[in-house]
Amino acid sequence: MSNIWGRPKIKIPKTKSEWMWDAIGFTFYFGSLIFLIAVYNLLPEEVPVHYNALGEVDRWGMKGELFILPAVAAFIIIFLQLLEKFPQSHNYSERLNETNAKEFYLHSRKLMNQFKNISVIILTSILVESIFVAQGWGNGFGAWFLPLVVLIGLTPIVIGIIKQKKIN
Repeated sequence: MSNIWGRPKIKIPKTKSEWMWDAIGFTFYFGSLIFLIAVYNLLPEEVPVHYNALGEVDRWGMKGELFILPAVAAFIIIFLQLLEKFPQSHNYSERLNETNAKEFYLHSRKLMNQFKNISVIILTSILVESIFVAQGWGNGFGAWFLPLVVLIGLTPIVIGIIKQKKIN
């Protein structure tokens, strides 16, 4: 059965790895949100809200701005969760056909799932570090944070491209 993209619609159950990634991502998300709510009244009025490439605080703002990070993470969760449900809408090479569609869809959906949860983990880490800095419990990320985020963010994409090239 085809859809508006002219591709087969295939129902593929979530894999154990997708469930695991979601459990980790949601744990980070809800854990950081609960932590923010628990310490909110203890926070000073000005908190770190932006970091430069060296991981140093370069802008302070009102503590209410900390809720922007969980809001962005919630948007990412909802939007990418929706995209995961419709893998036939993803962008594929011309090699996609009836016989390999299931493999392409599963591969693309897993990549989307990992990217969603890695993004949430990064955003929640920034939130928690901002709380730590505001409370005097931390000094900021340091120069290692940006390269690590880029490496962690690009690794699943590079692996995904390599795996996709192997699909017949």
